Amino acid sequence: MRLLVQRIREGWVEIAGAETPRTGPGLLALIAFRAADTEAILEPMAAKLVHLRILADGQGRMNRSLAETAGGLILVSQFTLYADCAQGRRPSFTAALAPGPAEALYDRFVAICRSHCAALGIGVVTGQFGATMGVHLVNDGPVTILLDSAELGLDPVPGSWGG
Repeated sequence: MRLLVQRIREGWVEIAGAETPRTGPGLLALIAFRAADTEAILEPMAAKLVHLRILADGQGRMNRSLAETAGGLILVSQFTLYADCAQGRRPSFTAALAPGPAEALYDRFVAICRSHCAALGIGVVTGQFGATMGVHLVNDGPVTILLDSAELGLDPVPGSWGG
């Protein structure tokens, strides 16, 4: 699982001409799943996202999290985070999880994030899985962080997920 996290001053998503509520300051996370991903990584990745200390403190340092600031959170599915551009000029997306299972994991991840955020007074806005969207944001910093479950040691032990 990959999360591309951006610190935002404000943001919203446009889907088929309709806009979601605007939110911010806070975070926007683009979310992608790969074939080996399971529900086991969703909770730790949600906790990492909500508690990631990349929001500015009183001195302007990246020292606060959504949990501390009650900022807004935008979640958008983005399978292209698993693009492989190693060969040729057209990206390959074979590492990305198929749409059906990816949508199920995305929906579950959104539910887990909503649960974390509700307890903290944080609003959550989402895109629509598989839709063509306009993602509007005003970057703050800019600050962009890539969270990869493989790099965080959250991926399953080979063979334990049936692959």
